[in-house]
Amino acid sequence: MAVKKNTLKLKFDSSRNLAPALESKSVAKIAERYDLFINGKFEKPSSKKYFDTINPASEEKLSSIAQANAADVNKAVVAARNAYEKGWKKTSPKERAKYIYRIARIIQERARELAVIETLDGGKPIRESRDFDVPTAANHFFYYAGWADKLEYAFPNRNPKPLGVAGQIIPWNFPLLMAAWKIAPALATGNTVVLKPAETTSLTALKLAEIIQEADLPPGVVNIITGAGATGAALVNHPDINKIAFTGSTDVGKLIQKAIAGTNKKATLELGGKAANIIFDDAPLDQAVEGIINGIFFNQGHVCCAGSRLFVQESVYKIVLQKLKDRMETLIVGDPMDKNTDIGAINSKQQLEVINKYLKIGQQEGAEMFQSACSIPKKGFYCRPTIFTNVAQSNRIAQEEIFGPVLSIQTFRTEDEVIEKANNTPFGLSAGVWTDKGSKIFNMTSKLKAGVIWANTYNKFDPTSPFGGFKESGFGREGGLHGLGAYLKV
Repeated sequence: MAVKKNTLKLKFDSSRNLAPALESKSVAKIAERYDLFINGKFEKPSSKKYFDTINPASEEKLSSIAQANAADVNKAVVAARNAYEKGWKKTSPKERAKYIYRIARIIQERARELAVIETLDGGKPIRESRDFDVPTAANHFFYYAGWADKLEYAFPNRNPKPLGVAGQIIPWNFPLLMAAWKIAPALATGNTVVLKPAETTSLTALKLAEIIQEADLPPGVVNIITGAGATGAALVNHPDINKIAFTGSTDVGKLIQKAIAGTNKKATLELGGKAANIIFDDAPLDQAVEGIINGIFFNQGHVCCAGSRLFVQESVYKIVLQKLKDRMETLIVGDPMDKNTDIGAINSKQQLEVINKYLKIGQQEGAEMFQSACSIPKKGFYCRPTIFTNVAQSNRIAQEEIFGPVLSIQTFRTEDEVIEKANNTPFGLSAGVWTDKGSKIFNMTSKLKAGVIWANTYNKFDPTSPFGGFKESGFGREGGLHGLGAYLKV
Protein backbone atom coordinates (compact mmCIF):
# COMPACT_ATOMS: atom_id res chain seq x y z
CA MET A 1 0.00 0.00 0.00
CA ALA A 2 1.35 3.43 -0.92
CA VAL A 3 1.83 5.78 1.99
CA LYS A 4 0.36 9.23 1.39
CA LYS A 5 2.81 11.99 2.28
CA ASN A 6 1.75 14.68 4.72
CA THR A 7 1.46 17.85 2.67
CA LEU A 8 0.65 20.15 5.62
CA LYS A 9 2.86 23.24 5.57
CA LEU A 10 3.45 25.56 8.51
CA LYS A 11 4.60 29.14 8.35
CA PHE A 12 7.68 29.48 10.55
CA ASP A 13 9.37 32.55 11.97
CA SER A 14 12.72 32.79 10.19
CA SER A 15 14.64 34.10 13.21
CA ARG A 16 14.05 31.02 15.35
CA ASN A 17 12.13 28.66 13.07
CA LEU A 18 9.21 28.81 15.47
CA ALA A 19 5.62 28.41 14.37
CA PRO A 20 3.33 31.20 15.63
CA ALA A 21 1.77 30.31 18.98
CA LEU A 22 -0.97 32.88 19.44
CA GLU A 23 -2.86 33.13 22.71
CA SER A 24 -6.61 33.21 22.10
CA LYS A 25 -8.37 36.54 22.60
CA SER A 26 -11.70 34.80 23.18
CA VAL A 27 -11.11 34.51 26.93
CA ALA A 28 -10.99 38.31 27.28
CA LYS A 29 -14.41 39.81 27.97
CA ILE A 30 -13.98 43.51 27.12
CA ALA A 31 -17.09 45.72 27.19
CA GLU A 32 -17.66 48.33 24.50
CA ARG A 33 -17.69 51.02 27.18
CA TYR A 34 -16.60 51.34 30.81
CA ASP A 35 -17.95 53.77 33.37
CA LEU A 36 -16.43 54.96 36.65
CA PHE A 37 -16.40 52.59 39.63
CA ILE A 38 -17.70 54.62 42.57
CA ASN A 39 -19.29 53.40 45.80
CA GLY A 40 -19.44 49.80 44.70
CA LYS A 41 -21.07 50.27 41.30
CA PHE A 42 -20.30 51.59 37.84
CA GLU A 43 -21.57 55.13 37.22
CA LYS A 44 -21.61 57.30 34.11
CA PRO A 45 -19.20 60.27 34.26
CA SER A 46 -20.82 63.63 34.95
CA SER A 47 -18.71 64.97 32.08
CA LYS A 48 -20.52 62.52 29.75
CA LYS A 49 -17.16 62.17 27.99
CA TYR A 50 -15.34 58.99 27.01
CA PHE A 51 -11.99 58.32 25.37
CA ASP A 52 -10.73 55.35 23.36
CA THR A 53 -8.21 52.83 24.57
CA ILE A 54 -6.41 51.02 21.76
CA ASN A 55 -4.30 47.95 21.19
CA PRO A 56 -0.78 49.35 20.57
CA ALA A 57 0.17 46.25 18.58
CA SER A 58 -2.58 46.74 15.99
CA GLU A 59 -3.86 50.30 16.64
CA GLU A 60 -7.38 48.87 16.89
CA LYS A 61 -9.88 50.26 19.38
CA LEU A 62 -10.56 48.01 22.36
CA SER A 63 -13.10 50.02 24.35
CA SER A 64 -14.31 53.47 25.39
CA ILE A 65 -13.28 54.65 28.86
CA ALA A 66 -15.07 57.22 31.04
CA GLN A 67 -13.32 60.54 31.58
CA ALA A 68 -13.71 61.68 35.18
CA ASN A 69 -13.79 65.39 35.98
CA ALA A 70 -13.44 67.18 39.32
CA ALA A 71 -17.06 66.45 40.24
CA ASP A 72 -16.53 62.73 39.67
CA VAL A 73 -13.32 62.79 41.69
CA ASN A 74 -15.19 64.49 44.53
CA LYS A 75 -17.94 61.87 44.38
CA ALA A 76 -15.36 59.09 44.63
CA VAL A 77 -13.56 60.74 47.56
CA VAL A 78 -16.85 61.29 49.39
CA ALA A 79 -17.72 57.62 48.88
CA ALA A 80 -14.31 56.56 50.19
CA ARG A 81 -14.63 58.86 53.23
CA ASN A 82 -18.10 57.57 54.10
CA ALA A 83 -16.95 53.97 53.74
CA TYR A 84 -13.96 54.66 55.97
CA GLU A 85 -15.84 56.46 58.74
CA LYS A 86 -18.96 54.31 58.78
CA GLY A 87 -17.49 50.87 58.43
CA TRP A 88 -14.06 50.02 57.13
CA LYS A 89 -11.95 51.47 59.94
CA LYS A 90 -14.20 49.64 62.42
CA THR A 91 -14.04 46.34 60.54
CA SER A 92 -11.97 43.77 62.42
CA PRO A 93 -8.54 43.04 60.94
CA LYS A 94 -9.50 39.40 60.41
CA GLU A 95 -12.50 40.45 58.34
CA ARG A 96 -10.37 42.82 56.29
CA ALA A 97 -7.95 39.95 55.65
CA LYS A 98 -10.79 37.75 54.35
CA TYR A 99 -11.78 40.35 51.75
CA ILE A 100 -8.18 40.85 50.59
CA TYR A 101 -7.62 37.10 50.40
CA ARG A 102 -10.82 36.71 48.41
CA ILE A 103 -9.62 39.30 45.87
CA ALA A 104 -6.35 37.39 45.51
CA ARG A 105 -8.17 34.12 44.84
CA ILE A 106 -10.44 35.65 42.21
CA ILE A 107 -7.41 37.18 40.47
CA GLN A 108 -5.96 33.68 40.30
CA GLU A 109 -9.22 32.27 38.95
CA ARG A 110 -9.37 34.95 36.25
CA ALA A 111 -5.63 34.98 35.59
CA ARG A 112 -5.79 34.02 31.94
CA GLU A 113 -8.35 36.68 31.09
CA LEU A 114 -6.41 39.34 33.00
CA ALA A 115 -3.15 38.39 31.25
CA VAL A 116 -4.74 38.61 27.80
CA ILE A 117 -6.33 41.99 28.54
CA GLU A 118 -3.06 43.32 29.98
CA THR A 119 -1.26 42.35 26.77
CA LEU A 120 -3.97 43.67 24.45
CA ASP A 121 -4.16 47.00 26.27
CA GLY A 122 -0.49 47.51 27.11
CA GLY A 123 1.48 45.79 24.35
CA LYS A 124 3.72 43.66 26.57
CA PRO A 125 4.37 40.03 25.56
CA ILE A 126 1.77 37.56 26.78
CA ARG A 127 4.53 35.55 28.48
CA GLU A 128 5.31 38.51 30.74
CA SER A 129 1.66 39.25 31.54
CA ARG A 130 0.91 35.57 32.15
CA ASP A 131 4.04 34.55 34.08
CA PHE A 132 4.86 37.72 36.01
CA ASP A 133 2.32 40.54 36.12
CA VAL A 134 -0.82 38.65 37.07
CA PRO A 135 0.70 36.07 39.48
CA THR A 136 2.71 38.78 41.26
CA ALA A 137 -0.39 40.96 41.59
CA ALA A 138 -2.25 38.07 43.24
CA ASN A 139 0.76 37.41 45.49
CA HIS A 140 0.69 40.99 46.79
CA PHE A 141 -2.94 40.60 47.84
CA PHE A 142 -2.15 37.24 49.48
CA TYR A 143 0.84 38.72 51.29
CA TYR A 144 -0.96 41.73 52.71
CA ALA A 145 -4.02 39.65 53.63
CA GLY A 146 -1.63 37.86 55.98
CA TRP A 147 -0.49 41.12 57.60
CA ALA A 148 -3.95 42.63 58.18
CA ASP A 149 -4.42 41.12 61.66
CA LYS A 150 -0.74 41.36 62.68
CA LEU A 151 -0.12 45.11 62.61
CA GLU A 152 0.52 45.18 66.36
CA TYR A 153 3.33 42.67 65.80
CA ALA A 154 4.68 44.56 62.80
CA PHE A 155 4.81 47.81 64.80
CA PRO A 156 5.07 46.78 68.45
CA ASN A 157 4.17 49.37 71.10
CA ARG A 158 3.45 51.97 68.42
CA ASN A 159 -0.38 51.77 68.24
CA PRO A 160 -0.68 51.71 64.42
CA LYS A 161 -3.76 53.47 63.00
CA PRO A 162 -4.95 53.96 59.40
CA LEU A 163 -4.51 57.33 57.71
CA GLY A 164 -7.98 57.53 56.14
CA VAL A 165 -8.52 58.00 52.40
CA ALA A 166 -5.65 57.25 50.03
CA GLY A 167 -5.47 58.74 46.55
CA GLN A 168 -3.44 56.45 44.31
CA ILE A 169 -2.16 57.13 40.78
CA ILE A 170 -0.48 54.39 38.76
CA PRO A 171 1.43 54.26 35.42
CA TRP A 172 0.91 52.32 32.20
CA ASN A 173 3.85 49.92 32.39
CA PHE A 174 2.44 47.46 35.01
CA PRO A 175 -1.25 48.41 35.33
CA LEU A 176 -2.60 45.49 37.36
CA LEU A 177 0.55 44.94 39.39
CA MET A 178 0.84 48.62 40.33
CA ALA A 179 -2.80 48.58 41.41
CA ALA A 180 -2.07 45.59 43.65
CA TRP A 181 1.07 47.25 45.07
CA LYS A 182 -1.04 50.16 46.21
CA ILE A 183 -4.49 48.80 47.01
CA ALA A 184 -3.47 45.70 49.00
CA PRO A 185 -1.43 47.42 51.78
CA ALA A 186 -3.94 50.29 51.97
CA LEU A 187 -6.80 47.87 52.65
CA ALA A 188 -4.76 45.74 55.05
CA THR A 189 -4.05 48.78 57.20
CA GLY A 190 -7.69 49.92 57.26
CA ASN A 191 -7.66 52.71 54.69
CA THR A 192 -10.07 53.30 51.82
CA VAL A 193 -8.92 54.04 48.29
CA VAL A 194 -9.53 56.16 45.21
CA LEU A 195 -7.36 54.78 42.40
CA LYS A 196 -6.65 56.40 39.04
CA PRO A 197 -4.97 54.19 36.42
CA ALA A 198 -3.09 55.54 33.40
CA GLU A 199 -5.42 56.62 30.59
CA THR A 200 -3.75 54.31 28.04
CA THR A 201 -4.02 51.18 30.22
CA SER A 202 -7.21 51.33 32.28
CA LEU A 203 -8.77 47.99 31.36
CA THR A 204 -7.23 45.66 33.96
CA ALA A 205 -7.92 48.21 36.71
CA LEU A 206 -11.56 48.23 35.64
CA LYS A 207 -11.51 44.42 35.57
CA LEU A 208 -10.15 44.61 39.11
CA ALA A 209 -13.23 46.70 39.95
CA GLU A 210 -15.36 43.78 38.74
CA ILE A 211 -13.34 41.44 40.94
CA ILE A 212 -13.84 43.76 43.91
CA GLN A 213 -17.59 43.62 43.29
CA GLU A 214 -17.45 39.82 43.10
CA ALA A 215 -15.51 39.71 46.38
CA ASP A 216 -18.33 41.72 48.05
CA LEU A 217 -15.96 44.37 49.36
CA PRO A 218 -18.15 46.99 51.09
CA PRO A 219 -19.19 49.82 48.73
CA GLY A 220 -16.82 52.79 48.66
CA VAL A 221 -13.80 51.00 50.14
CA VAL A 222 -12.16 50.95 46.71
CA ASN A 223 -13.16 53.42 43.99
CA ILE A 224 -11.56 53.40 40.53
CA ILE A 225 -11.81 56.50 38.37
CA THR A 226 -10.35 56.92 34.90
CA GLY A 227 -9.03 59.91 33.01
CA ALA A 228 -5.88 61.79 32.08
CA GLY A 229 -3.68 64.32 33.89
CA ALA A 230 -6.53 66.63 34.93
CA THR A 231 -8.24 63.75 36.74
CA GLY A 232 -5.05 62.92 38.62
CA ALA A 233 -4.51 66.59 39.53
CA ALA A 234 -8.05 66.83 40.92
CA LEU A 235 -7.37 63.77 43.08
CA VAL A 236 -4.04 65.14 44.36
CA ASN A 237 -5.59 68.52 45.20
CA HIS A 238 -8.75 67.20 46.87
CA PRO A 239 -8.80 68.50 50.48
CA ASP A 240 -10.21 65.26 51.95
CA ILE A 241 -7.36 63.01 50.80
CA ASN A 242 -4.99 61.88 53.57
CA LYS A 243 -2.34 60.13 51.48
CA ILE A 244 -1.06 60.32 47.91
CA ALA A 245 0.71 57.29 46.44
CA PHE A 246 2.11 57.95 42.99
CA THR A 247 4.19 55.93 40.55
CA GLY A 248 5.25 57.73 37.41
CA SER A 249 7.62 60.32 35.99
CA THR A 250 9.92 62.48 38.07
CA ASP A 251 8.47 65.66 36.54
CA VAL A 252 4.94 64.79 37.67
CA GLY A 253 6.28 63.70 41.06
CA LYS A 254 7.77 67.15 41.57
CA LEU A 255 4.43 68.76 40.71
CA ILE A 256 2.71 66.54 43.28
CA GLN A 257 5.23 67.54 45.95
CA LYS A 258 4.53 71.21 45.26
CA ALA A 259 0.77 70.63 45.28
CA ILE A 260 0.71 68.94 48.71
CA ALA A 261 3.31 71.20 50.33
CA GLY A 262 1.79 72.89 53.37
CA THR A 263 -0.96 70.28 53.71
CA ASN A 264 -1.16 67.33 56.09
CA LYS A 265 -1.17 64.83 53.22
CA LYS A 266 1.38 62.06 53.41
CA ALA A 267 3.01 60.82 50.23
CA THR A 268 5.07 58.06 48.69
CA LEU A 269 6.55 58.72 45.26
CA GLU A 270 8.15 56.04 43.08
CA LEU A 271 9.58 57.96 40.14
CA GLY A 272 12.06 57.60 37.28
CA GLY A 273 15.29 55.67 37.10
CA LYS A 274 18.46 55.22 35.08
CA ALA A 275 19.80 52.02 36.56
CA ALA A 276 23.41 50.91 36.28
CA ASN A 277 24.10 47.26 35.48
CA ILE A 278 27.75 46.48 36.23
CA ILE A 279 29.70 43.49 34.84
CA PHE A 280 33.09 42.69 36.38
CA ASP A 281 35.66 40.53 34.59
CA ASP A 282 35.15 37.67 37.05
CA ALA A 283 31.40 37.49 36.41
CA PRO A 284 29.65 34.50 34.81
CA LEU A 285 29.42 36.27 31.44
CA ASP A 286 26.69 34.22 29.77
CA GLN A 287 24.50 34.59 32.84
CA ALA A 288 25.28 38.31 32.97
CA VAL A 289 24.39 38.85 29.31
CA GLU A 290 21.08 37.07 29.85
CA GLY A 291 20.48 39.30 32.87
CA ILE A 292 21.17 42.40 30.76
CA ILE A 293 18.71 41.19 28.11
CA ASN A 294 16.11 40.58 30.82
CA GLY A 295 16.81 43.91 32.47
CA ILE A 296 16.26 46.11 29.42
CA PHE A 297 14.80 44.21 26.43
CA PHE A 298 12.31 41.60 27.63
CA ASN A 299 10.23 44.36 29.22
CA GLN A 300 10.84 46.82 26.33
CA GLY A 301 12.67 49.01 28.84
CA HIS A 302 9.25 49.85 30.27
CA VAL A 303 10.22 49.52 33.90
CA CYS A 304 11.55 52.43 35.89
CA CYS A 305 14.26 50.11 37.23
CA ALA A 306 15.32 48.91 33.75
CA GLY A 307 19.08 48.40 33.55
CA SER A 308 19.49 51.00 30.81
CA ARG A 309 23.16 51.84 31.61
CA LEU A 310 25.62 48.97 31.21
CA PHE A 311 29.14 49.24 32.63
CA VAL A 312 31.57 46.52 31.53
CA GLN A 313 35.11 46.05 32.85
CA GLU A 314 37.56 46.78 30.02
CA SER A 315 39.21 43.36 29.96
CA VAL A 316 35.93 41.60 29.03
CA TYR A 317 34.27 44.41 27.07
CA LYS A 318 34.78 42.94 23.59
CA ILE A 319 33.53 39.47 24.48
CA VAL A 320 30.51 40.84 26.38
CA LEU A 321 29.62 43.15 23.50
CA GLN A 322 29.79 40.30 21.00
CA LYS A 323 27.73 37.99 23.19
CA LEU A 324 25.19 40.76 23.69
CA LYS A 325 24.89 41.42 19.95
CA ASP A 326 24.58 37.70 19.21
CA ARG A 327 21.84 37.33 21.81
CA MET A 328 20.00 40.38 20.49
CA GLU A 329 19.81 38.81 17.05
CA THR A 330 17.79 35.92 18.49
CA LEU A 331 15.11 38.18 19.99
CA ILE A 332 11.72 38.18 18.31
CA VAL A 333 9.92 41.52 18.05
CA GLY A 334 6.29 41.20 17.08
CA ASP A 335 2.74 40.36 18.07
CA PRO A 336 2.59 40.43 21.89
CA MET A 337 -0.09 37.73 21.81
CA ASP A 338 2.40 35.27 20.29
CA LYS A 339 4.02 33.19 23.04
CA ASN A 340 7.28 33.23 21.04
CA THR A 341 7.52 37.03 21.15
CA ASP A 342 10.27 38.47 23.32
CA ILE A 343 9.63 42.17 22.71
CA GLY A 344 6.10 43.41 22.15
CA ALA A 345 4.66 46.78 21.22
CA ILE A 346 5.52 50.16 22.69
CA ASN A 347 2.53 51.29 24.77
CA SER A 348 1.59 54.35 22.70
CA LYS A 349 2.49 56.36 19.63
CA GLN A 350 3.58 59.20 21.90
CA GLN A 351 6.03 56.98 23.80
CA LEU A 352 7.44 55.57 20.55
CA GLU A 353 8.08 59.14 19.38
CA VAL A 354 10.01 59.82 22.61
CA ILE A 355 12.16 56.71 22.06
CA ASN A 356 12.86 57.61 18.42
CA LYS A 357 13.84 61.12 19.52
CA TYR A 358 16.46 59.68 21.85
CA LEU A 359 17.78 57.36 19.12
CA LYS A 360 18.50 60.46 17.02
CA ILE A 361 19.99 62.31 19.99
CA GLY A 362 22.35 59.41 20.74
CA GLN A 363 23.70 59.42 17.19
CA GLN A 364 23.97 63.22 17.10
CA GLU A 365 26.03 63.12 20.30
CA GLY A 366 28.55 60.78 18.67
CA ALA A 367 27.52 57.40 20.11
CA GLU A 368 27.50 54.36 17.80
CA MET A 369 24.09 52.71 17.43
CA PHE A 370 23.50 49.00 16.83
CA GLN A 371 20.03 47.51 16.29
CA SER A 372 19.13 43.88 15.72
CA ALA A 373 18.24 42.93 12.17
CA CYS A 374 14.82 41.57 13.13
CA SER A 375 11.74 42.51 11.16
CA ILE A 376 8.98 44.45 12.89
CA PRO A 377 5.27 44.62 12.05
CA LYS A 378 4.20 47.41 9.71
CA LYS A 379 1.21 48.31 11.87
CA GLY A 380 1.45 49.13 15.55
CA PHE A 381 4.12 50.81 17.67
CA TYR A 382 7.38 48.86 17.63
CA CYS A 383 11.07 49.51 18.26
CA ARG A 384 13.98 47.17 17.59
CA PRO A 385 16.25 46.41 20.57
CA THR A 386 19.05 49.01 20.46
CA ILE A 387 22.47 49.45 22.04
CA PHE A 388 24.76 52.46 21.99
CA THR A 389 28.54 52.17 22.36
CA ASN A 390 31.18 54.90 22.56
CA VAL A 391 28.93 56.63 25.10
CA ALA A 392 30.15 59.51 27.29
CA GLN A 393 28.93 60.18 30.81
CA SER A 394 27.52 63.52 29.67
CA ASN A 395 25.46 62.07 26.82
CA ARG A 396 21.74 62.50 27.27
CA ILE A 397 21.14 58.82 26.50
CA ALA A 398 23.29 58.04 29.57
CA GLN A 399 21.59 60.58 31.84
CA GLU A 400 17.90 60.76 30.92
CA GLU A 401 15.22 58.11 31.25
CA ILE A 402 14.15 56.84 27.82
CA PHE A 403 11.62 54.17 28.83
CA GLY A 404 12.29 51.98 25.82
CA PRO A 405 14.47 49.04 24.70
CA VAL A 406 17.60 51.21 24.49
CA LEU A 407 20.88 50.34 26.27
CA SER A 408 23.93 52.61 26.59
CA ILE A 409 27.28 50.88 27.23
CA GLN A 410 30.41 52.26 28.90
CA THR A 411 33.61 50.66 30.17
CA PHE A 412 35.53 50.93 33.45
CA ARG A 413 38.77 49.70 34.98
CA THR A 414 38.38 49.85 38.78
CA GLU A 415 35.66 49.55 41.38
CA ASP A 416 36.06 53.17 42.44
CA GLU A 417 35.71 54.34 38.86
CA VAL A 418 32.49 52.43 38.19
CA ILE A 419 30.98 53.50 41.52
CA GLU A 420 31.60 57.13 40.60
CA LYS A 421 30.15 56.64 37.12
CA ALA A 422 27.14 54.66 38.33
CA ASN A 423 26.29 57.29 40.95
CA ASN A 424 26.68 60.14 38.47
CA THR A 425 22.95 60.48 37.81
CA PRO A 426 20.06 62.36 39.40
CA PHE A 427 18.27 59.05 39.85
CA GLY A 428 18.76 56.35 42.48
CA LEU A 429 16.20 53.62 42.04
CA SER A 430 18.04 50.39 41.27
CA ALA A 431 21.29 48.78 40.13
CA GLY A 432 22.78 45.40 39.29
CA VAL A 433 26.20 43.87 40.05
CA TRP A 434 27.66 40.81 38.31
CA THR A 435 30.70 39.16 39.93
CA ASP A 436 31.65 35.89 41.64
CA LYS A 437 33.19 37.72 44.64
CA GLY A 438 30.86 38.15 47.60
CA SER A 439 33.12 40.77 49.17
CA LYS A 440 32.96 42.82 45.97
CA ILE A 441 29.17 42.64 46.00
CA PHE A 442 29.01 43.92 49.57
CA ASN A 443 31.44 46.72 48.78
CA MET A 444 29.38 47.79 45.77
CA THR A 445 26.04 47.62 47.55
CA SER A 446 27.34 49.81 50.37
CA LYS A 447 28.52 52.52 47.96
CA LEU A 448 25.98 52.51 45.14
CA LYS A 449 23.26 55.09 45.72
CA ALA A 450 20.27 52.99 44.73
CA GLY A 451 17.23 51.79 46.63
CA VAL A 452 17.33 48.24 45.22
CA ILE A 453 20.49 46.40 44.15
CA TRP A 454 20.45 42.96 42.54
CA ALA A 455 23.48 40.67 42.65
CA ASN A 456 24.01 38.21 39.77
CA THR A 457 20.37 38.61 38.74
CA TYR A 458 18.06 41.40 37.69
CA ASN A 459 14.40 42.44 37.91
CA LYS A 460 13.51 40.00 40.67
CA PHE A 461 10.49 41.09 42.71
CA ASP A 462 8.78 39.63 45.73
CA PRO A 463 5.89 40.95 47.86
CA THR A 464 8.02 40.57 50.99
CA SER A 465 10.77 42.88 49.70
CA PRO A 466 10.51 46.68 49.86
CA PHE A 467 11.00 48.63 46.63
CA GLY A 468 11.75 52.34 46.17
CA GLY A 469 14.48 54.83 45.44
CA PHE A 470 16.60 57.79 46.47
CA LYS A 471 17.24 61.23 44.98
CA GLU A 472 14.95 62.01 42.02
CA SER A 473 13.68 58.43 42.01
CA GLY A 474 11.35 59.36 44.85
CA PHE A 475 10.88 58.42 48.49
CA GLY A 476 9.01 55.84 50.51
CA ARG A 477 8.85 52.10 49.95
CA GLU A 478 6.26 49.70 48.56
CA GLY A 479 6.23 46.00 49.33
CA GLY A 480 7.18 44.18 52.49
CA LEU A 481 6.63 45.49 55.96
CA HIS A 482 7.78 48.93 54.76
CA GLY A 483 4.73 49.05 52.48
CA LEU A 484 2.46 48.82 55.51
CA GLY A 485 4.10 51.73 57.31
CA ALA A 486 3.37 54.04 54.38
CA TYR A 487 -0.36 53.76 55.17
CA LEU A 488 -0.25 54.04 58.94
CA LYS A 489 0.05 56.56 61.72
CA VAL A 490 2.54 55.02 64.15
